[in-house]
Amino acid sequence: MQPVKMYTTAVCPYCIRAKQFLKSKGVEQIEEIRVDADPQARQQMMEITGRRTVPQIFIGTTHVGGHDDLMALEARGGLVPLLQS
Repeated sequence: MQPVKMYTTAVCPYCIRAKQFLKSKGVEQIEEIRVDADPQARQQMMEITGRRTVPQIFIGTTHVGGHDDLMALEARGGLVPLLQS
């Protein structure tokens, strides 16, 4: 299974939902980078993704996007193949 990295904050409900959903899909470990606790991490996230909002989810080297992007990927049938590639 591909490694999953997620930029989050402590109080983000979409981050919590995304983590729960990924775990329901068999993801056992998520590297969580808290941008509310580390301003440099937020800056890095913005440089990599071009986005300011959290969550920002990466599966392997693929930037999936946020929670809604994750759900859209699942609806298209692309999440499981990406996790397993």
